[in-house]
Amino acid sequence: MKTQTKFTQENLTPKDAHNILVEGNKRFVENLKAQRNLKEQVLETSKGQYPFAIILSCIDSRVPAELVFDQGIGDIFSARVAGNIINEDILGSMEYACKVAGSKIVVVMGHTKCGAVTAACKDVKLGNITPLLDKIMPAVKQSKVENNEVEVESVAKINVQLSIDRIRDESPILAEMEKNDEIEIVGAIYDVSSGKVDFL
Repeated sequence: MKTQTKFTQENLTPKDAHNILVEGNKRFVENLKAQRNLKEQVLETSKGQYPFAIILSCIDSRVPAELVFDQGIGDIFSARVAGNIINEDILGSMEYACKVAGSKIVVVMGHTKCGAVTAACKDVKLGNITPLLDKIMPAVKQSKVENNEVEVESVAKINVQLSIDRIRDESPILAEMEKNDEIEIVGAIYDVSSGKVDFL
């Protein structure tokens, strides 16, 4: 597998970028890693980087974006924060990835059995974790069923969708790029039991 170059990145459509991620996850699930010379990729990317995707995922140690999509050095920007929440710094990072560095797809990837989502469902209060969990609370409130119970996996999906809504609402740059078909903004859920990513 070759490293992304300016030429290959420029010639990808958002749909192509999406398909690369789907195919990469398929290889990961089937345990068929693409052959890469990582040392060579280090040298090639030392001259510049041309990632085709920016992936926002959780800090969970079971969800390393590069591995679950079977990507190499220089292929994707990886932004990680507990609960894959949106804030100003994450939005700025996404804008840099797409508008400045040429990425074609923004993926917000939640996952099953998420500790941050579980903590938000339990209304945990603890130091700086509290304001972070506050950003997940709208998903908790939206998922409450009649008997007031909350289903963690349902909250994780809603949280991804609300994050995507925030990207479109709070980043005119990314919203316009999406409208012009320059990028795709999409949600996904990673299953920690199977390794499979389902795009929403």
